[in-house]
Amino acid sequence: MIVWIIFLALIFLFLALDLGVFNKNPHIIKPKEAGIWTGIWVSLSFIFSFVVGWIYKNELVANPTGIEPAVATMKFITGYLIELSLSVDNIFVIAVIFASFKIPQKYQHRVLFWGILGAIVFRGLMIFFGVILINKFSWMTYLFGAFLIFTAVKMLFKGDEEEFNPKKSFVYRNLRKIIPITSHAEGEHFFVKRRHITAATPLFVALIVIEVMDMLFALDSVPAILAITSDPFLVFSSNIFAILGLRSMYFFLANMLERFSYLEYSLIAILTFVGIKMLIIHYYKFPEWVSLGFIGISLLIGIIVSLRKKES
Repeated sequence: MIVWIIFLALIFLFLALDLGVFNKNPHIIKPKEAGIWTGIWVSLSFIFSFVVGWIYKNELVANPTGIEPAVATMKFITGYLIELSLSVDNIFVIAVIFASFKIPQKYQHRVLFWGILGAIVFRGLMIFFGVILINKFSWMTYLFGAFLIFTAVKMLFKGDEEEFNPKKSFVYRNLRKIIPITSHAEGEHFFVKRRHITAATPLFVALIVIEVMDMLFALDSVPAILAITSDPFLVFSSNIFAILGLRSMYFFLANMLERFSYLEYSLIAILTFVGIKMLIIHYYKFPEWVSLGFIGISLLIGIIVSLRKKES
């Protein structure tokens, strides 16, 4: 319990420093700054993977399945890479939401900051109940595995679907019935007073839509990580580190997503792999290095093919 408290305290300390010190004044985050922060978060995540090994070596968290320290490290990295790779589609949706509600670039970081706080809570709840279901009902692994394969097949054959329009979404249409919404942003404020009426600004609307979309994306990513391990600390910590790096990755990749068009096939391969892994988990368990290697190679191939096709 102490390790959990320390971990959560450090996460909220990082977030407090982020908004209260490094991004105290709203500004446009340029690709160079975003690239530096992306590198920092990725480096911190891999450094923490060794901390995970130390935690399990010294038995500082509950370890009923007896996971070895080296295996715990590999499981953390594998889960982190899965969540990070599945965030690519999330980045595209966030870009569409910001464009739809005309959120000024210098206020986008503020929206994503509060969005991450919500994501930590919702992901935590989904992981908590997901672990309980898998541990209590072993057949849930088959359900999760089948769902991941279904998602991969759907991504492969989705074709040209209608472009996502946040202003036509269920969330936006119903939010307008609950609270008045201003037509343009009012600085960095989520709410403004108009006479005797409190109205929501586009920043708040974008925040709510992003939160809901994140929960929908979590329906894929959480089962995918549960295919790697059902250890609550490993699942939660790898998920949270990926979420923390999502903001800087958004500002770094938002304008370059078209360059990585073939990365979607990497995601399809990863979802299919973890889905199959869950379906056969009671009959055969892949070594940890196989899972980590497959995910790493899939992402690398997707990136290389995308860049080469773009150059040609």
